[in-house]
Amino acid sequence: GKVQASEATGETSKIFSADPQTLVASKSTLAAGDAALRPALDRLLAEADKRLEQKPSSVLDKIQIPPSGDKHDYISQAPYFWPDTNSPGGKYINRDGQRNPEAGNSSDARNFAAVCYDAHTLALAYYFSGDEKYAAKAAEFIRVWFLNPATRMNPNLKYGQGIPGGVEGRPAGLISARGLADLVDAIGLLAGSKNWTTNDQQGMTAWAGDYFHWLTTSKIGLGEDAASNNHGTFYDAQAVSLALFLGKTDFAREKLLAARGNRIARQIEPDGKMPRELARTLSFHYSLFNLSAAMQLAALGRSVGVDLWHYQTTDGRSILKAAEFMAQFADPGRAWPYQQIQRPNRKELGELLLRVAAEFPESKIKDALKFFQPEDFSGSAERLYLKMARLPAAK
Repeated sequence: GKVQASEATGETSKIFSADPQTLVASKSTLAAGDAALRPALDRLLAEADKRLEQKPSSVLDKIQIPPSGDKHDYISQAPYFWPDTNSPGGKYINRDGQRNPEAGNSSDARNFAAVCYDAHTLALAYYFSGDEKYAAKAAEFIRVWFLNPATRMNPNLKYGQGIPGGVEGRPAGLISARGLADLVDAIGLLAGSKNWTTNDQQGMTAWAGDYFHWLTTSKIGLGEDAASNNHGTFYDAQAVSLALFLGKTDFAREKLLAARGNRIARQIEPDGKMPRELARTLSFHYSLFNLSAAMQLAALGRSVGVDLWHYQTTDGRSILKAAEFMAQFADPGRAWPYQQIQRPNRKELGELLLRVAAEFPESKIKDALKFFQPEDFSGSAERLYLKMARLPAAK
């Protein structure tokens, strides 16, 4: 039957990026034996099972000592900066889209992202299976990274994406904390578990409160807020998620309302192009990246009554228009006319288009879906918790 709003907001009242009604409906249809979602659940549980055997990561795992001398401080290196072989002083220069393997050595970025992603995967597995082993592991990952005094990360990213011989940290480093939005949902999904305690909740509220203060007042945080590309959009998603987690609904609402101008009107052209992303060497990837961030903001808006999905400027700039521009390239026979130094990820495009098609079933987006097959997405866990259109079965 149809999922009631009250039912969806009961056990999922602290879920903000995922769609509560989709979560409840998926759980219900799976319990009723719906085979269509089974591959997605099987994939989710297999991914969660892998993580049951993993040792939790912490900021102490790195070899490098941050400039503060405190290993509890997060540190990472700018991924696209390389030593300039023509510079006698070893100055680093930007090679956009070309990841320097040196940046992955002794960096907290990968582990921080993994903790957020893994906790989210395990919390979803707990929600759908009811098995406490997944909740226990998710809680362990969170406690080790954020809460235990011996291993916790200090609540800031002041040394994110530093450049050797240049700056200790940059606003751009905050892009690596975008997984905090998933972490917030993970904590919401753990709310009913005996393995997630009142002390855990209070500890994460304190950590998130300290980090949110740093994020919204520090020079680095405000610098990322001012970014006019995907960095700014993801900053908003991170800040709004944390604000909702902390009960700062006025902040969340104001930030989302401001995103109409700051992120949609300023970043999307009337024809749907996103010029700041098209200027990159990975322009297809970054166009999808920014679109996904805008869609996350639209999902977050649901919690505070701000409709970014249907917001449109007088000259036609909107999330839908950006999606329609990208939808033209669902056709594998249509070449991407901008620089893209790696192969475009058409599956990622397809998943975003399925989400847009669910919001705009009568739009031109549906014409692009013919270039995808149901099996392309049957094992995608996102189907379990995000509002997505279903592709018709192949005839």
